[in-house]
Amino acid sequence: MDAPYTGISIKNARRLLMRNFEQAGLDSAAMDARILVGFAAGLSPSDLIARGPEFLSEDMFKTLSAYADQRLAGKPISQIIGYRDFWKDRFIVNEHVLTPRPETEGIIETALTCFKDRAPRSILDLGTGSGAIILSLLGEFGPDKLHGDKLYGEPIQAIGVDISGDALAIARQNSASLSRPCTFIQSNWFEGVEGTFDLIVSNPPYITDAAMSILPRDVAEYEPSLALRGGLNGLGPYQYICGQLTDYLKPQGWVIFEIGYDQGAAVSDLLQEAGLVNVKILPDLQGHDRIIFGQMGMAE
Repeated sequence: MDAPYTGISIKNARRLLMRNFEQAGLDSAAMDARILVGFAAGLSPSDLIARGPEFLSEDMFKTLSAYADQRLAGKPISQIIGYRDFWKDRFIVNEHVLTPRPETEGIIETALTCFKDRAPRSILDLGTGSGAIILSLLGEFGPDKLHGDKLYGEPIQAIGVDISGDALAIARQNSASLSRPCTFIQSNWFEGVEGTFDLIVSNPPYITDAAMSILPRDVAEYEPSLALRGGLNGLGPYQYICGQLTDYLKPQGWVIFEIGYDQGAAVSDLLQEAGLVNVKILPDLQGHDRIIFGQMGMAE
């Protein structure tokens, strides 16, 4: 995209950009090209096809060239365009938050299964980042949603916790844009949290120190280390959270974690040592362990 503008169609711009990305070794070259051309031209995916023969304006071409340079430098698509679609909504993201991944939607799916017969009226999200998890849960369990044939009615006590003030600023923007009220607290895990909860969710940092050195460039250089680094064995955050669960999870309440592909057995042991029952591990679409959940037993 370095050549001066002499006129190029939307369709050919996609082809040229895809070829540039393929030559640079980007695995998602076709998708990246489609997203960036559409974003630069202000077109939906369907409009990209229907209007493929039309020419980009010179301003659109310059904008697209700038986007292409950023992507070739390793910047993630989500940070170039400033958002990521997750579950049923669009979330603002930047360099201060972990871009929500499709596999993390498993937390929402699992919560819907755990609470198919009753509704969580209090939810805690530890390490909330962009707020994508808790705000998606509010979209499913909010007072205006149906539970069977009745409205839930009562508002949810929803709290998102993060140690990063910059991340919380993004979470608050997402809360406002979706009109889903949520309390966001700057805290190191449970330190600033009071009360007990029907549901505790978390996608904590779980990348081991060794794996941090071989992460893809667009993750290692552009996503916040705080949201990735899980310590020597990647289990540090789980150990801390599980050690505190009995103080914050209500009887019959559920906890749901995202985990690394090889952490299922270890985190299962931590949950059971904390007194949880009905502990189960769920795979992602690649067959790797990805979601683990368990339930607090009844108080004696």
